[in-house]
Amino acid sequence: MDKQKLFSIGDVAKLFHLSVSSLRHYEDVGLLVPEYTDPDSGYRYYGARQFEVLNSIRYLRVLDMPLTEIADFLDNRDVERMEEKLLLQKQSVIAKQEELKRIERKIDNRLRAIEDAKNSVFDMVQLVYKNKCRMVWVGDSLKIRSFMDMEAPMRRLEQEQAEAVVFLGKVGIGISIENLKKGCFDSYDGIFLILDEEDYFEGEITEIAETLCVSIRFHGSHAEAALQYHKLLDYIAEHKLKINGFSREITMIDYGLTNDLSKFVTEISIPVK
Repeated sequence: MDKQKLFSIGDVAKLFHLSVSSLRHYEDVGLLVPEYTDPDSGYRYYGARQFEVLNSIRYLRVLDMPLTEIADFLDNRDVERMEEKLLLQKQSVIAKQEELKRIERKIDNRLRAIEDAKNSVFDMVQLVYKNKCRMVWVGDSLKIRSFMDMEAPMRRLEQEQAEAVVFLGKVGIGISIENLKKGCFDSYDGIFLILDEEDYFEGEITEIAETLCVSIRFHGSHAEAALQYHKLLDYIAEHKLKINGFSREITMIDYGLTNDLSKFVTEISIPVK
């Protein structure tokens, strides 16, 4: 073997701006086998005729084509084959772009929610309209003493879901109309999940229309909620309103965002008419 007409693996790596490990990987998966491997040293050498193959591999990798698809093309090199591969890869890229845009919208939603929580007016009952939303409700009697008590029912919401749907600041708990009227604030009647437009959920979803609510925000979590319910019910009685739905109690900022208890923000809203 005339090694003068061959290039070492290090030289090829430099020529094509690749790492030696990448060339070794291409060999392992059968994409680019060296022209010659020294039986004594194990050094690998490549011939100029392999450079065209390497150019094809580099080009298709820049297009993010999987190595399995590249291998299939190299085994069946043809204009129509290349055209087919490029069209399929284009469809894959478009799908990835759409998914990234969906993720971007979810990030924007979360940023708006955090900003809203940081700009809260605290310890003041307000009459507000809550925007329409999609909600998943799981009825169950719950006693919440700390954030850890939320974990088991939250996992129920995630069961059999193709996508993780429980996100920070979107899971809440509620008290039924009957128990609100009775003043029973030591337990809850269900857990709910507010879905963004971008969220996928396999199961029953309730469409909630724009709703008039009495609402209050406070520093703290569910363990401090009972006092806030009394404030809301006093406001409802004073203004001669009627309770028109289960309460929506949601911690907008909690352990998922900070360990500083003083920065926790919880909101309680009760639909009224």
